[in-house]
Amino acid sequence: MNKIKIVCDSLSDISQDYLDLYDIDMLPLSIIIDGVEYKDRIDIDGEKFYKLLREEGIIPKTSQVTYGAFYENFKKYCEEGYDILYISAAASATGTYQSAVMAKSELEDNFYNKIRIIDSNTLSFAIAIQVIRACQLREEGKELDEIVDQIEAMKDMAFGCFSCDDLLYLSKGGRISGATATIGTVLSIKPLCIIKDGIVDNVGMARGKKNVASKLVDIARGNGISSLEGRTVYIGYSDDLKERDRLEELIKSELNPSEIRYFMIGCGIGTHGGPGTTGFICWKDQARELL
Repeated sequence: MNKIKIVCDSLSDISQDYLDLYDIDMLPLSIIIDGVEYKDRIDIDGEKFYKLLREEGIIPKTSQVTYGAFYENFKKYCEEGYDILYISAAASATGTYQSAVMAKSELEDNFYNKIRIIDSNTLSFAIAIQVIRACQLREEGKELDEIVDQIEAMKDMAFGCFSCDDLLYLSKGGRISGATATIGTVLSIKPLCIIKDGIVDNVGMARGKKNVASKLVDIARGNGISSLEGRTVYIGYSDDLKERDRLEELIKSELNPSEIRYFMIGCGIGTHGGPGTTGFICWKDQARELL
């Protein structure tokens, strides 16, 4: 069996326990706050990030993982005898995928067919569940091509939905207009979004926080989630633990998952969602036979 190194980036929001469990390499994006550049989850963590946003009203920016970072990472593991699988954030949302492709191309002469890159076509922990599944397949003894084929077959079965508390961040990211953000803030309207084809798609609104959780569950049902029996659901939160807990209770009663796990929505995704962003990630019903 070949040695296989699984690589992802910090837009995956993958939890540290999974990085440790499966020896996954995670490359950080850069977060720019007031002109200062931080490496995501190295120089700044989620708690500090959301505190800055709450207390100082800062609008951060992100910068993709560079070609050079991918080149050094891929070269290192190839020289150590690994095959490499990098599962990227959606190419439609970030140039990080293309940076990885350029690095792979540069290394092909010396390490032909050693590097595979999958465009996850999604964001946040919907990437992470593909990464986790790839690691599980590796642990089962699957070869690189087999892992790639299965992840490609099921990647669009990953589902993610969330709500943002403050429309300002979606407005700055171009997801909604400034006028909509202003009116929505005055009326306490919370946007309800899904991750579809690598982009954030605003599919509804909730009036006030207390209605968000039930509407997110309704949206999940409308997108191929009839029940989560036998599956794990991953609840993402930023800094609103009360909303996280409310969503957990509703998911338990309405969708009956076998397990609930948490992840913190990271700085890269949080740049566009802002404080108070809450949601969940899971596999759709169609993925049952492949899990």
